[in-house]
Amino acid sequence: MYESHFGLREKPFSILPNPKFLYLGNRHRMAYSMLEYGVADNAGFTVITGNIGSGKTSLVRKLVGEIPENVTTALISNTSDQSGRLLDWIMMAFGQPFEDRSYPRLYQEFQRFLVEQRQGGRRSVVIIDEAQNLDAARLEELRMLSNVNVDEMLLQLVVVGQPELRDLLRMPGMKQFAQRVSSDFNLLPLSVPEAVPYFAHRLTVAGGSPRLFTRPATGLIYDHAAGIPRVMNIVADRCLLYAFAERKGFVGQRIVNKVTDDMNKYGSFAAAGNLEA
Repeated sequence: MYESHFGLREKPFSILPNPKFLYLGNRHRMAYSMLEYGVADNAGFTVITGNIGSGKTSLVRKLVGEIPENVTTALISNTSDQSGRLLDWIMMAFGQPFEDRSYPRLYQEFQRFLVEQRQGGRRSVVIIDEAQNLDAARLEELRMLSNVNVDEMLLQLVVVGQPELRDLLRMPGMKQFAQRVSSDFNLLPLSVPEAVPYFAHRLTVAGGSPRLFTRPATGLIYDHAAGIPRVMNIVADRCLLYAFAERKGFVGQRIVNKVTDDMNKYGSFAAAGNLEA
């Protein structure tokens, strides 16, 4: 709607996870390095946690897009404690048959698949996003599946989720799982110095001017969103819409204040904490 007005090829602040828009600040770069390390160095378990909207899924999408050709990847993006056996989901993600099989038979076929991949010079990686939805029993099932790594590393696991996942893994009953984690990182919100380069990066990728938002405007948006990328995107997108309606060529403090005031007064989510959800 407003793209041509600002000379943009596409919307720069979509909330859909798109790796090309991912801004690798210090914390995101470290988190991605942990993911890369987990895949490249045959780590058993890699765990990444972070708040809602912090950019975890974008990191996962970037990782999947850059995984070496000799790695067979199973990506599971939707999990819950009511969605059947976890091994069924893993086999389906690997493109393997799983229906109408007892658990022992399915496990045997799973193990055979991993061995065949290894014999063919390939490594197998399971990536589970939104893993905070897994309960302790599902995580224990995941740990038990990693027991296939007896004589050699047949299966690598990357587990990504919200802070509840980290809390769960710190419980006394999860000690065996935690001891198998080779690399982990908790992704925090963007820092204050990263606000301006974050905006500049996304605007440049979208084909626009990196100075479409004034520095004070980016600061206001950062403060309102508490540094959470998804919330920053929601507010920034609305600011561009307001600026377009007023036929302005940039976004300044006045427009940001109007947007955040209107969102607080008339929107469904009054605070940044609610916008995260």
